[in-house]
Amino acid sequence: MTDTTAADATLASAKPATKPARPFFSSGPCAKPPGWDAAKLATDSLGRSHRSKLGKARLQYCLDLMRELLRLPDTHRIGIVPGSDTGAFEMAMWTMLGARGVTTLAWESFGEGWVTDALKQLKLEPTVMRADYGQLPDLDSVDWSDDVLFTWNGTTSGVRVPDGEWIADGREGLSFADATSAVFAYDLPWDKIDVATFSWQKVLGGEAAHGVLILGPRAVERLESYTPAWPLPKVFRLTKGGKLVEGVFKGETINTPSMLAVEDAIAALEWAKSVGGADGLIARSDANAEALDKIVAHREWLGHLAVDRGIRSKTSVCLTVEGADTDFIKTFAGLLEKEGAAYDIAGYRDAPPGLRIWCGATVDTADIEALGPWLDWAWATVKAG
Repeated sequence: MTDTTAADATLASAKPATKPARPFFSSGPCAKPPGWDAAKLATDSLGRSHRSKLGKARLQYCLDLMRELLRLPDTHRIGIVPGSDTGAFEMAMWTMLGARGVTTLAWESFGEGWVTDALKQLKLEPTVMRADYGQLPDLDSVDWSDDVLFTWNGTTSGVRVPDGEWIADGREGLSFADATSAVFAYDLPWDKIDVATFSWQKVLGGEAAHGVLILGPRAVERLESYTPAWPLPKVFRLTKGGKLVEGVFKGETINTPSMLAVEDAIAALEWAKSVGGADGLIARSDANAEALDKIVAHREWLGHLAVDRGIRSKTSVCLTVEGADTDFIKTFAGLLEKEGAAYDIAGYRDAPPGLRIWCGATVDTADIEALGPWLDWAWATVKAG
């Protein structure tokens, strides 16, 4: 079935009457939570030292909220670190890799970035398991005697791992999950994850520049028993005298954080609690992805880059557009931005030409639904030349 047959092509070329109320579909930084207002942010910590009693209390409160919403067990530590998700993941790589073999999984651009770091920067000889955009490597063939690096939800390909069942319970190596587009949208199996990283800018709709590092007990053991061969910059140092610097996971950040960004994250986390916590966030993401699935299913010219629904992202949904090249997509997305109907929906620069629409919890389902007719309009307009 299609909404854009020859019979309704003329109708599709007419501008729709209704626009998404919040046309923010960027995959990072993502839409702010509904009702967000900078004037509502707490400001007492602004202009104060992050090491003051108040500053440390607000940082600890942020950590406590994240732990609660992620349903993170007491066995896992959580800390705020520099450099967004990238900084957090590189901190984990630089401090823990090299103790045993390494396997890197890559099916999109950020996974490829970790391959580059392991191979060219750390000079390791990783086993690299690749898959084309829209697909996954053979997860069942992963050797868990190695440390294994992967993205839980590939932001630039719209492909996620199906679950945590492929991660061996008796693994010898550590599991390193870049989970930046997955946390708060999936119920993650923390017993399967030794290291996880993310940024507030994704499902929470927070600000960028700060990363979050989560360490399971096996990761802490690695840090306290292994010293890498390469020098570590100050912002990567998680141990002192062979022991974990526990303060990093109690609000005592390695370097100075933006307290404004912290307050913004707190506001997002409090909003998340108000909509049902983890279950509420997951339900909102699921509803958004389902609404977008319906739009795709009714348009022959539109498809999912991840054909297999079992590995398709429910947050960063990547779409194919029939016959589109880079210029087509640039024009398509530019039309919608000019009309204020959708912002930042062109696919990632390294991905196949297509669209990428964020369906995380801070997006309202009604706005996804309102987007459909505008996609029709842009398609008809670009096709008409």
